[in-house]
Amino acid sequence: MAMAMLLCGKEEKVLGAQKAPGSCPYCGGGVAATDVEAKWVLCCLPLCRRTKRRFACTACARRLVTYPAILHDD
Repeated sequence: MAMAMLLCGKEEKVLGAQKAPGSCPYCGGGVAATDVEAKWVLCCLPLCRRTKRRFACTACARRLVTYPAILHDD
């Protein structure tokens, strides 16, 4: 089982962080945006590379999820 963990896995690297607009819906604290590069590897060979932006509260440290806007036909 330990050998399988060495052969494949996911590596994450923080590219940068900055203040984001808005406030935390749980505590009202500030929001920070973090850019993260995730890379899946198999036997030291990169398979997939993806960059994501994650949002978190600076006061309560909760991870915040953004949802796309809902469009209504009126």
